[in-house]
Amino acid sequence: MDVSRNDTLSALANDAALERTAFLVEATDQLRKFLERNAGRIKDLGGLTLIDEDPDYLSIAPDSTFRVRSRYEDPDTGEWVSETEVVDAVSELIELYNPAEIYGAFAEATREAAGFAPEPTAAGDLLATAGIAPEETFSLDPDADDGYAGAADSWAAGRGPVLEADTEEAAAAALYNLALDFQEKSQRNEATILEQFEEAVGKLAGLVGDLMIVDDEDERLVLGSSGRFRAEVVPEDADGEWRELTAPDDIVEFYDPTDIFGDLADALAEAFPSVAPEAADDEGEDDDVEDDGKA
Repeated sequence: MDVSRNDTLSALANDAALERTAFLVEATDQLRKFLERNAGRIKDLGGLTLIDEDPDYLSIAPDSTFRVRSRYEDPDTGEWVSETEVVDAVSELIELYNPAEIYGAFAEATREAAGFAPEPTAAGDLLATAGIAPEETFSLDPDADDGYAGAADSWAAGRGPVLEADTEEAAAAALYNLALDFQEKSQRNEATILEQFEEAVGKLAGLVGDLMIVDDEDERLVLGSSGRFRAEVVPEDADGEWRELTAPDDIVEFYDPTDIFGDLADALAEAFPSVAPEAADDEGEDDDVEDDGKA
């Protein structure tokens, strides 16, 4: 195989791994600050169940530790077993869930806790129900001077919270709006990371050509020879119709950058084993173990 092509593939794989690590670090730091700023509210609410869709389960306790449920097949009995474990490291949670999904779950859970309608807005009657006066609210308009988006940025920079709440409903409402803002901010950050990666690998991708990352019956993800990601997915509510995704903002609605970079590195290692010799060595060791077991 052409040595220069191997070097190109190796550089692309390494860049993907570095971007994945950088994303995990940034996402972990952002979520940690969100939890620290809202620790009092979460404690006052007695914790929240964020996701409860069998078998997927995620909740946060009053002490801001998480409970997650995993499901696996018992190799001895062949039966499916569910286990709940405590996750107290934010970095571990980021490995398990898309940050945007976490913030969205916070928004949904606090909406339900506050008794909001299925499609809540910042209308005055909903705010009044939550016990928040109009002058105490923030606009969700990203261009507004005093919007929640600005508050989220300030808090992420280390400033103290602006809003206070005296009731459970008011705390839930404030946390709900903040979760929505951080969800939007997380998606913007994810899109920015994809854009930065695309700019960095433009010349490398031109030498490698189109690379299929995911190819399933309802989704396809490709890193094109132009260095741009493109995808096709079948959304659950699309009645089987494919939707094309070319902009980073659209791609992060369906894909976690952590998974994208990890899957890209895996695709490169599978197609060109020489760029990831450690992975090849691990597979060889596994094969040896299996052979020894058979002997």
